[in-house]
Amino acid sequence: MGLGPATQMAGPFFIRTPGVLRPGHFTIKPFSACYDRPQSQKHGEVEQAMATLYDTLGVPTHATDEEIKRAYRKAAMKWHPDRNSGAEDVARATFQEIKDAYAILSDAAQRKVYDAVYAEQMRSWEAQHARQRKSQAEREAASRAADEAAYAEMVSLAMRFADEGHNRDVLFGVLLGRRCEARRAAQIADSVSALQAARREPAKAEAEPVAADASESADSSVATEAAAAKDDAAAQASPGHRAHQDKREEPVGDTHPAGALSGLWFQFLNGLRL
Repeated sequence: MGLGPATQMAGPFFIRTPGVLRPGHFTIKPFSACYDRPQSQKHGEVEQAMATLYDTLGVPTHATDEEIKRAYRKAAMKWHPDRNSGAEDVARATFQEIKDAYAILSDAAQRKVYDAVYAEQMRSWEAQHARQRKSQAEREAASRAADEAAYAEMVSLAMRFADEGHNRDVLFGVLLGRRCEARRAAQIADSVSALQAARREPAKAEAEPVAADASESADSSVATEAAAAKDDAAAQASPGHRAHQDKREEPVGDTHPAGALSGLWFQFLNGLRL
């Protein structure tokens, strides 16, 4: 980058000796308490942010020289060891960080180099985090797919046993036997049992009118037959029917005496003709 030996560096963070920069190691670390910046969180994990020299002084990257100077004075006064009785070690370390940051940012040439290296490191850092987020998303998607497949398998198993007529407790036991987590097994057993009950209700409702119609038809037939039998019995018990029946059952000779004599007379006449 066209820097002299005293300004060669491995990252945007410099270890400074009076008047020069010497090589240091690039690190990613969370903001310390002195920066007054919150740590960001994503997916329940605390993400570390790159603490820059601008963060150390509490100014934006586009801050003017005057803004940097005012911020330095304010931070130096706040963290001077003499003003932090009982916490001198922490104050001394923080105060030194503030001095180092100001030494670089107050020098136009060193600030330009710092900004260039920082921009490059930020691109690398962002690319790394993008890869991490993508990998995390892929792992989560694979985990969800596996969980959904296992859930579908347990539901299918419960449905099969429910179709065979088994009740909710049997379904629950079968799912536990397949190492299904107890809470999920109870949820599946309850849902499948409720579904089967809902399916049976319409079939039962359709069957009841058919059975009622059949019963009503049978009752009507029995009533008709009983009425016919009653009418027949009443007709047979009437006097006219009895006289007709007696007349029909009498012998021919008893019923028609004149006819019998006529027959004998006809035989007698035939005998004379002979």
